[in-house]
Amino acid sequence: MAEPSGRVHVVDGDTLDVGGTRVRLHGIDAPEVKQMCGGEGAPMWSCGAWVSQEVRTRYEGRQARCETLDTDRYGRAVARCEIGGRDIGREMVRDGLAFAYRRYSMAYDLDEKRAAVREIGLHSTGVQAPAAFRADARKGREVANSAGAPQGCAIKGNISRKGERIYHVPGQEHYGATRISTGKGERWFCSEAEARAAGWRRAKR
Repeated sequence: MAEPSGRVHVVDGDTLDVGGTRVRLHGIDAPEVKQMCGGEGAPMWSCGAWVSQEVRTRYEGRQARCETLDTDRYGRAVARCEIGGRDIGREMVRDGLAFAYRRYSMAYDLDEKRAAVREIGLHSTGVQAPAAFRADARKGREVANSAGAPQGCAIKGNISRKGERIYHVPGQEHYGATRISTGKGERWFCSEAEARAAGWRRAKR
């Protein structure tokens, strides 16, 4: 398969469309578009939107060449990309527009440390790591989507768009994002045996 190359369209701080291929930049993590920064005496500001706009200003419409290293769970190519021979990910980390994503790569570790010492970009104010921001957002959604559950009955009986009756247990991949609408026939179960007896099947993930 040909490596992604071509004109860049910026999706967000660390996601690009390169010649029509959706690419997640390898080894970096940029703030989410709706993420806010500040706190501890510093004013809050829309750092996620700022990063996305900075990346768009720099790279939108330019020609890039990428090397695919992996594919993520969303089907995106995880790749290292260059424009004019310069590594996009490294430039972003050096300029305080993204963090080294050490969970997956140490390639930009020193670049981030230098940017932090110089208080460049995101390092000039309080900022939560994007991964921590996403985890907190997931917890918030899970709490909201579990409101109304009967005591001790946390299994979610969901009806899919195709009419399939599927139940989700705590800890499964889509449990937190699943909402229960009793008006549509969805319901809570107190045990898997109860869910199966009622005609629901367990979610695969």
